[in-house]
Amino acid sequence: MNIENNSSPELTPPSIFELIGGAGRLRELVDRFYDLMDLEPAFSNVRVLHPTSLDGSRDKFYWFLSGWSGGPDLFVERFGHPRLRARHLPYAISTPERDQWLRCMALAMQDVGLEEKLQERLMLSFFDTADWMRNKADKVDTPV
Repeated sequence: MNIENNSSPELTPPSIFELIGGAGRLRELVDRFYDLMDLEPAFSNVRVLHPTSLDGSRDKFYWFLSGWSGGPDLFVERFGHPRLRARHLPYAISTPERDQWLRCMALAMQDVGLEEKLQERLMLSFFDTADWMRNKADKVDTPV
């Protein structure tokens, strides 16, 4: 007897995009991230790496995160492969900038109410990428 069950869909885990809550919730996260960067002096090192208006940065980061998280691949459709490191090479990024970026994202995720386990999962990925973006040696204080 051959029993074939074609009526039940294959179970696949939800994407990060879905876990975040889709396009609207992802946009809320990106907007909160840039609001914090713009308003909080604690993020001044990373803020100065951006243009005066953050509108373009908000869009590009949203488009990138959409595809990266398993949603529509909006960035690639517009610009091709993200080439993250190459696109960030013109900006001096060392440990303080990396750490400010990560702290800003951590606060944004908390502020929009992402589930704690999801925040932890995302921070691991964000840390790996942010650390890889460093392209400038850290300043070492030398005794006088």
